[in-house]
Amino acid sequence: MLKVYSFQACPWCDKVKKYLKSKNVEFEVHDIELNEEDAIACEKLSGDTMVPVITADDVHYVVGFDKAKIDALLGI
Repeated sequence: MLKVYSFQACPWCDKVKKYLKSKNVEFEVHDIELNEEDAIACEKLSGDTMVPVITADDVHYVVGFDKAKIDALLGI
């Protein structure tokens, strides 16, 4: 399952979620402001708490809204 680390007031996070929905990709939202465990997991994955962070396997990830990198991560 794809994970999107984000927070509610993040416009780039909203763009990522809308893009994934437009591609019919299922994903889980992990809000780093509401859940400390999600913030820790995000920082452990990417080395920072900058969002959005998208991951499919908790190893490879994309930071930010970069369609080409997201598509590569998804294999589309």
